[in-house]
Amino acid sequence: MTTRRRFLSGGAVLGVAMAGLPITADAAKSDSLPAPIKALRSRRHEAVPISIAERAMRQQRARALMLENHVDAILIAEGTSLEYFTGVSWWGSERLFAAVIPASGKAFYVCPAFEEGRAREQLMKGPDGADPDVRVWQEDESPYLRIAQGLADRGLSAARLGLEENVRYVFSEGVAKASPSLNFVSATPVTAGCRMIKSPAEVALLRLASQVTLAAYEAAHQCLREGMTGHEITELTRQAHEQLGFEGAADLVLIGEGSAFPHGTVAPQKLQAGKIVLMDGGCTVHGYKSDISRTFVMGKPTAKMKTVFSLVQRAQSAALATAAPGVACGAVDAAARAVITEGGFGPDYRYLTHRVGHGLGMDGHEWPYLVRGNEFKLVPGVTTSNEPGIYIRGEFGVRLEDDMLITQTGAQLLTPQSRSLEEPFKTM
Repeated sequence: MTTRRRFLSGGAVLGVAMAGLPITADAAKSDSLPAPIKALRSRRHEAVPISIAERAMRQQRARALMLENHVDAILIAEGTSLEYFTGVSWWGSERLFAAVIPASGKAFYVCPAFEEGRAREQLMKGPDGADPDVRVWQEDESPYLRIAQGLADRGLSAARLGLEENVRYVFSEGVAKASPSLNFVSATPVTAGCRMIKSPAEVALLRLASQVTLAAYEAAHQCLREGMTGHEITELTRQAHEQLGFEGAADLVLIGEGSAFPHGTVAPQKLQAGKIVLMDGGCTVHGYKSDISRTFVMGKPTAKMKTVFSLVQRAQSAALATAAPGVACGAVDAAARAVITEGGFGPDYRYLTHRVGHGLGMDGHEWPYLVRGNEFKLVPGVTTSNEPGIYIRGEFGVRLEDDMLITQTGAQLLTPQSRSLEEPFKTM
């Protein structure tokens, strides 16, 4: 679980500053770092970016899926799908930047005129070495007319145009008015159809991201002391990620009763002996994200805590054993949920209150989702989280989350499972 808890992160910086911990970029390089974090070494040299050739192959795969799904072209605005297919990293604003990729023919781009230079330095040349087709619009002009003209030039004025799922309504409305003969459809079968199946290069980045986050958690865990706040623990994990060469943190740290809220609580929390601590977060490696949770106790856990941990651990193992090519996503959720229900923490969503997993890649949450009723069949190259949990309101919660890859014969976790509440970073 990652992006859904950003509402808490603004307070983290304030909390860290009030606690007197360093928050500058240079702080992680200073001698004031705790020894376990200072001992970490950068792994940035291990990260190999996605090649231009691979991005070109992605567009070809998208074209094949367009033909299969009777889509004539897809329109993508800012976001991770834009970067996935074109290599262009673009933040969102009221000014439209868009890529239009047709099923047949050359892609084109619509860009604010004053941003043309920034766009062109990121765009790749075509297979024939030709410069990309960039159509600019001035501040008093309509970007939608540029899209309409680009489609018309390709004989697509009355096309079935697929919209990427994050395209804003104001943009799609503008295109519809400028080109009223278009038929809008979802581009998700194309975009998710490509993005769900990871290449070896993508898997390598995801694996490195997972390893980095787990190493950062372990170093931070060695620095914990009673009385620390969740914000202070988050800062330790941020410093550890930085030492390892990447931006990241456990941006969700829940302590005691707060751990029973899967996405966090606004109540103040401090580390106490015998209390559950739940850490959840990740990092980004060349655009690819990890998402790791660990639950542990500083001191001695109760018998009930151990029982719950054991059930969650077994549920995670059941999900891992079930996941394989040809298996429906919903069946993976069911396998984990059955363990928890049979252990007395059911039925349904009573204690395991969320799905067992979500797709993982350039977004913290993406297709496919390991949830009841999802009949999508897993295929090799799919990556998801595997994160069962039990949440007992008024007491504590336990979640174990590792990132999971579907292989040719089954599934594997990208990081070792947590061993116990007392030794969360030792392997099974």
